[in-house]
Amino acid sequence: MNSMEIYLDNAATTVCCREAADAVREAMLTEYGNPSSMHRKGWLAEQLQKQAVKTLAGILKASEKEIFFTSGGTESDNWALYGAAHANSRKGKHILTTPLEHPAVSEPLRRLEEEGFEVTVLPVDKNGFVTADQIADAMREDTILVSVMMVNNEIGTIEPVAEIGSRIHRKNPHTIFHVDAVQAFGKLPVYPGRMGIDLLSASGHKIHGPKGIGLLYVREKTKIRPLILGGGQQGGMRSGTDNVPGIAGFSAAAEKLFSEHETVLARERLCKDRLCQGLGKMENVRLHGPLDGKGDVPYIVNASFVGIRSEVLLHALEEKGIYVSAGSACSSHKRTASAVLTAIGCSGEEIESAVRFSFSGETTEEEIDIVLQALQELAPMLRRFKRK
Repeated sequence: MNSMEIYLDNAATTVCCREAADAVREAMLTEYGNPSSMHRKGWLAEQLQKQAVKTLAGILKASEKEIFFTSGGTESDNWALYGAAHANSRKGKHILTTPLEHPAVSEPLRRLEEEGFEVTVLPVDKNGFVTADQIADAMREDTILVSVMMVNNEIGTIEPVAEIGSRIHRKNPHTIFHVDAVQAFGKLPVYPGRMGIDLLSASGHKIHGPKGIGLLYVREKTKIRPLILGGGQQGGMRSGTDNVPGIAGFSAAAEKLFSEHETVLARERLCKDRLCQGLGKMENVRLHGPLDGKGDVPYIVNASFVGIRSEVLLHALEEKGIYVSAGSACSSHKRTASAVLTAIGCSGEEIESAVRFSFSGETTEEEIDIVLQALQELAPMLRRFKRK
């Protein structure tokens, strides 16, 4: 095993930054009161939470009363979909989405179909784009909800959510627009109010914060039902004792990353260009998704090493201390064909040989060179081994 580790699976999760870890520790060991308690310890914990809300609302350019904390991106997506669909079902039962959505969106939508809602899944082009025209053309009088991911977690496509939001509300001001921004928040400018977004999901552990914490932005006056009932915390919208350590850590991580996101994005772009250039010179390697520097994020690269199963290459790289993923980490253990790669027209052999590389601001060009060298050594050997 190589003594040096190169972690290129940041779309799955990120290392917690020092600022976030310190904030979590402070909230767990010092300001550990229940923010719902009326004594001083509770008040101090409540102040930590209020400061976090202020910070996160500032990053989103949103009102503080539009921020609600959850256990993570999955809960935020589930709440957005179930909460909006059930609250607005008298106006209609038609929902629009894309085939690129995370299972935290596609699975709840499947359940809603079983409950009698009608879900239309719009096609995307070879780079994973859906257009505002497609959305507008597919909308009906009974379309109550549209859900589109902002940044795809497998191929890095940035959907035109601002244009989509504008078109949705021009056509029907009552249609709710949900955006899964788990791979975008903190890394890209995300301003739901300006983008016509009514509901927006984000997660802490994707941006160097702790696991088990996320948020749902709910635009004021958006009709949505609570998903979790109980003690009435967060204005009755999301009950349960508030996760103050997670909230404090999420806020600290978001503040740090967003303050330096332009520098980080530039550094990641150098790494992506370097990796794509190197992969482009290798035989039987096919890159997926947009690569023009406009419609793609600089921190995700998806490539098929045709003739090598992705799990085999993943573990061969792991032996060299290099960590990547076979598609989405959230679904890779199931080993079902990637819905994303299927939707953009990849062949079966491309899908079964696809590997995702995802960067952080800590990724270096020197690490990319080491990864390329490892791939150049491993790929021919693994293909020969398969033929034997």
